[in-house]
Amino acid sequence: MSIKIGEKLPPFSVNATSNLTLTNTNLKDKYTVIYFYPKDSTPGCTTEGRDFTALQADFKKHNTQIFGVSLDSMKRHDNFKAKQGFSFDLISDPEAEFCNLFGTYQMKKTFGKEYMGIVRSTYLFDKTGTLIHIWPNVKVKGHAQEVLDFIKTM
Repeated sequence: MSIKIGEKLPPFSVNATSNLTLTNTNLKDKYTVIYFYPKDSTPGCTTEGRDFTALQADFKKHNTQIFGVSLDSMKRHDNFKAKQGFSFDLISDPEAEFCNLFGTYQMKKTFGKEYMGIVRSTYLFDKTGTLIHIWPNVKVKGHAQEVLDFIKTM
């Protein structure tokens, strides 16, 4: 399954940092950015998280919450979040079940080697939990600002 614009996620429950269990009810009353990234503590993923953190005050002004998602364990997420000072929570999805709802866990190819992994993508939900925008195959540079600029037009 891959959620489409205009749809809501089916019921789900995932673990996140700050001892949070995220469910559909967390996607209500605020805009929600859910971004998928390949791996904690890698250069691009660190930059992306720092960029979202740097803009956190502006996202909050626009009633927007942010969650990052990777396959990493909760322990790795806790360490990554603390070390980088991220101002939002990270969702641990070691079995790629949450990723599969979005279609972000796909076959990838690097240096001729094929493997399954997360395709860097971002999803924006409105205050009712309905998907309103997708950024597929994200390039890190300027992406957090691009998401914020889109939200400012709402």
